[in-house]
Amino acid sequence: MHKVIYILLFVLPAKIFAQPAHYSTINAHSHNDYEKEHPFWMAWEEGFGSIEADIFLVEDELLVAHDSLQLKRRWSFDSLYLQPLLKCVNDNKGSVYADNKRVLQLLVDIKSPALPSLDKLVSKLQQYPLLINNPSLRIVITGSRPSPSLFGSYPSWIYFDGDLKNSYTPKELERIEMLSDNFARYSSWNGNGKIPESEQVAVKSMIDKAHSLNKKVRFWNAPDIINSWYGFMSLGVDYINTDQIKPLGTFLKQLQTPSPMK
Repeated sequence: MHKVIYILLFVLPAKIFAQPAHYSTINAHSHNDYEKEHPFWMAWEEGFGSIEADIFLVEDELLVAHDSLQLKRRWSFDSLYLQPLLKCVNDNKGSVYADNKRVLQLLVDIKSPALPSLDKLVSKLQQYPLLINNPSLRIVITGSRPSPSLFGSYPSWIYFDGDLKNSYTPKELERIEMLSDNFARYSSWNGNGKIPESEQVAVKSMIDKAHSLNKKVRFWNAPDIINSWYGFMSLGVDYINTDQIKPLGTFLKQLQTPSPMK
């Protein structure tokens, strides 16, 4: 009985949305990854394409936390993310994943003032030469960021998360890896049923705008259930934002599994 229910959960939503284009775990983004039971490793083991770490600059150290209360844990950016990444690169002959065609995006959400925090982050990353300029790792800055006019003043291996609602010059776009926004800005959809048509048009227009600039799209503060995953794939969202690493990983892997021959 449980097996039947489990299968239905994965099959029924497909009737609500059109069959999406090819998606895999490379399209999954681990939101607030550091709050998971095993930061970095759970998402990496699922083959996620993007992992998010929030950082604060505190007493010349980069600490991972969502807010000031969590700073008491003193979780270092080195131990939670940079050292595990270095281990993966060493174990996989220079690549983050064993499949050297896969690229991991490390989305660093800066919670403290932009300029000193980013300067410290650049200095810290320079201590890991195997990670910077590594074709299998893309380091992207979000949260507190410098003015887009300053993006070009940072090392070429630093990229930025742009705001979907904003416009950028061609030069600024060269340093923008993806465009993100608050989903609630465009829709009140909770993930059940279909997105209301007027809201769907608004969301799709923003996705099309990003794709016309050759940029990937991510929405945060978005529904995070099976039906919404189908919906976002149908709309062409590039990174599916999730707090449910294992369920989304299983869902996306099932999409890739061919149906048994009858």
